[in-house]
Amino acid sequence: MKKLINNPENVVKEMLEGMAAAHPDLIKVHFEPNFIYRADAPVKDKVALISGGGSGHEPLHGGYVGKGMLDAACPGNVFTSPTPDQMYEAGKIVEGGAGILMIVKNYTGDVMNFNMAAELLKAEGYKVESVVIADDVAVEQSLYSAGRRGVGGTVFAEKIGGAAAEKGWPLEEVKRVVQKVADNVRSIGIALTPCTVPAAGKPTFELKEDEFEFGIGIHGEPGRKRLKMRPADEIVQMMMDAILSDMPLEKGDEVALLVNGMGGTPLMELYIVNRKVSQILDGIGVRRYRTLVGNYITSLEMQGASVTVLKLDDELKELLDAPVHTPALRWGI
Repeated sequence: MKKLINNPENVVKEMLEGMAAAHPDLIKVHFEPNFIYRADAPVKDKVALISGGGSGHEPLHGGYVGKGMLDAACPGNVFTSPTPDQMYEAGKIVEGGAGILMIVKNYTGDVMNFNMAAELLKAEGYKVESVVIADDVAVEQSLYSAGRRGVGGTVFAEKIGGAAAEKGWPLEEVKRVVQKVADNVRSIGIALTPCTVPAAGKPTFELKEDEFEFGIGIHGEPGRKRLKMRPADEIVQMMMDAILSDMPLEKGDEVALLVNGMGGTPLMELYIVNRKVSQILDGIGVRRYRTLVGNYITSLEMQGASVTVLKLDDELKELLDAPVHTPALRWGI
């Protein structure tokens, strides 16, 4: 294992210290329990959005804390769910009087721990709602989840929910629009190489030089199948066939796209993926309203890519376009 780390036990703490040093105008970091929160929190009379998950997926979630997105993000250990006390303490710091919405990726540990935190907060009189994101079409069950995994659709859920909260929408309406995202977003990913968890010191799985994993999870979970390598266009066609068979799109529909790297994929290759995705959508008359290409939800240094498609309406387009200013996402400011 060759990584720019010190002690594997300290990677999350030292990462958080580095984030705090880089973005003092946007975020603050609380330690023991660990969470990242808006520098101007709590924002009075605004619904507070909280998300979180295992570390190793950066910039998700801490990179999306700031104006127009999350109020707090709770990072667990690498590929490990955050603990209830993280969400509980974060909620008390960022709640501004309008309630809390938790955006939760569909992994068993995440769902259980966020639910426990929500119950603790409710017991103290806070209004708390949750939306679970389960957008991965690769598998119905995985090693980590009961039902579909939550992956790239989480980025759109946090952006759109954050915009609604920033506009002063009440908790019930913010939850409604985040649920709309969850209902209309689909993703699938592939891996060309495994990744190495620092504490383990060895790859999470093995792939031969001439193989790729189709339908990989963001923790290195197995996908639908392991296949021989083939040209990018053929792989992307398989990915889009999986998404479109699960969420059929019609001529005239509008979508937001996330062509995402898994941490170790060159932008050159991601743009080649986006080229084919765009051709496929253009071919069926679907308009690409906004496209994000880059590392938005990663798996340490894994080489691979995921594609996320969000079907839009006028409400979602307005919220997607709304200003956002976070360490990892910024426009309209």
